[in-house]
Amino acid sequence: MTIYDELVARGLIAQVTDEQEIKDMVNNGKAVFYIGFDPTADSLHVGHFMALCLMKRLQMAGNKPIALIGGGTAMIGDPSGRTDMRQMMTPETIAHNCECFKKQMSRFIDFSEGKAMMINNAEWLLDLNYVEVLREVGSCFSVNNMLRAECYKQRMEKGLSFLEFNYMIMQSYDFYHLYKTYGCNMQFGGDDQWSNMLGGTELIRRKLGKDAYAMTITLLLNSEGKKMGKTQSGAVWLDPDKTSPYDFYQYWRNVADADVLKCIRMLTFLPLEEIDKMDSWEGAQLNTAKEILAFELTKLVHGEEEAAKAQAQARSLFSAGGAADAPEFVLTDDDFTGGIVEGQIDIGSVMVKAGLVKSKSEARTAIQQGGVTVDDVKITDFKTSYTKADLSEGKLFRKGKKTFVKIIAK
Repeated sequence: MTIYDELVARGLIAQVTDEQEIKDMVNNGKAVFYIGFDPTADSLHVGHFMALCLMKRLQMAGNKPIALIGGGTAMIGDPSGRTDMRQMMTPETIAHNCECFKKQMSRFIDFSEGKAMMINNAEWLLDLNYVEVLREVGSCFSVNNMLRAECYKQRMEKGLSFLEFNYMIMQSYDFYHLYKTYGCNMQFGGDDQWSNMLGGTELIRRKLGKDAYAMTITLLLNSEGKKMGKTQSGAVWLDPDKTSPYDFYQYWRNVADADVLKCIRMLTFLPLEEIDKMDSWEGAQLNTAKEILAFELTKLVHGEEEAAKAQAQARSLFSAGGAADAPEFVLTDDDFTGGIVEGQIDIGSVMVKAGLVKSKSEARTAIQQGGVTVDDVKITDFKTSYTKADLSEGKLFRKGKKTFVKIIAK
């Protein structure tokens, strides 16, 4: 099976231009391709996972990836998938986030000499002359066509700033610059980026002639992949200081039954023949599949040792209540002051502080629905409170069947 056929079989390709040429380039290791990452936070999250895995697969097949960090486009902000304007970031914040991205990407991509590049588009975008851009680049874009793009249409009712309107031109210019400067002949992106990507391909052909060799491919579920980065308790980050290896493992261990095999196929590097055998799995076998998914992805991000620890910890919790192996949250003296009863902390506050819920109202609902236990005893009273002595040796707080935290007062 060729690498292109494998990408299709794994469900990663949605739309392409010039498919036969793309197949030839990818299969023969001739692709110099880029994927863009806007540094809107100081860590990548699981929504970036699909793109990172794709870059790794293609590099393993001999192709050359360019990880384009959007230090310049982040000054504008991508309107795709937004109902309002993104918060403006300072240049210092953008630079810090870019450095964090570089470190995390190196776990997926080999940036040694000649094998891959990491480039910041601030290098050229921030130095562009505005009038020159209007004459040389803006003249290649139809406003009518731009307004038909989905990323702009969804913003028209609430208002689209002129700043954001320029994002498509800037992203298109990225491909044009990478093509001229680095020989980049292919771009990948999510299905929500299709209009921007076509803009880049068209700009190259209009500026450099119809024979200019530039291709575009979109990932089938990259916009869904972006949604993977959000859960009820917030984002799931690749930085272990923001999301622990255990919590990362648990996120994938708890995916829906309907999604587990799809995720294994798209995100892991297990052989397709092995994955195909799982297609008939159901019931308890799906729990095994979830463990496989969680282990493989945790190993990819945090290493095999951390993945093994997370798996053992999770199995211990599910098999025997496992309070000794649960992730811990420590309460201090300050947590027992200023409450309804001085020297005590109510269960709602405990759950919020430990990250089991986002609010006390959510805690109340979980208790009313019978979904909260402490040391395997169901809690029925939302007014339940604890002294420091009550928690000095630690208690296992459990929300539902899959979320555990050991609370200790020190």
